[in-house]
Amino acid sequence: MDQCHSSRRQNERRSFPRLNRPELPMKSMEMDFRDNVGRLLLRDLQAVRCEIEHYPDDEGPWKAVPGLTNAGGTLVLHLAGNLQHFLGAVLANNGYVRNRDVEFVKRNVSRADLIREVEVTIATVTSVMSSLSASEIQGLFPQAPNNMRVPTDIWLMHLATHLSYHLGQIDYHRRCVTGDPTPVGTLSLPALLLPFPPMQGSA
Repeated sequence: MDQCHSSRRQNERRSFPRLNRPELPMKSMEMDFRDNVGRLLLRDLQAVRCEIEHYPDDEGPWKAVPGLTNAGGTLVLHLAGNLQHFLGAVLANNGYVRNRDVEFVKRNVSRADLIREVEVTIATVTSVMSSLSASEIQGLFPQAPNNMRVPTDIWLMHLATHLSYHLGQIDYHRRCVTGDPTPVGTLSLPALLLPFPPMQGSA
């Protein structure tokens, strides 16, 4: 027993050469969370844009499908308005003014204009999410949705799942309208490993 203790004390005193590793900046859990949510939002917005591109014409996103309350084009406008409002107007005070009712009654917007709306939303998400501070993420969301005070991190998760929910509806609408069940790359796994914010020129 004494020999074991003696050997352990000798090992504890033994010195090892220091490895000259570069000091890497440490990221807080809040910053990791922020970047992960931002990454998911961008992945699904890119998928929304891809869905629009795979409608064969400008009428496709607006065709009524029995059993579906909203056409794909309506859902695109709703998602763009939702994210630009809660991220741009509420968190960043960028002056965006939302008209939620118009999102659900507007019709016959071209595919090119729908894509432009998605691209504006992508820019808003990238700018706002990449600039959020740890204290902002830890605090309460500045607005009270449905008169509820919600922590900002929980509300950001809600925005991401809300986007994914409607993305699935857009995908289903496109398949019904076109009769083409071919997937177009929604819920991309490789996109989960892309850097956030995106490297310049990679979007």
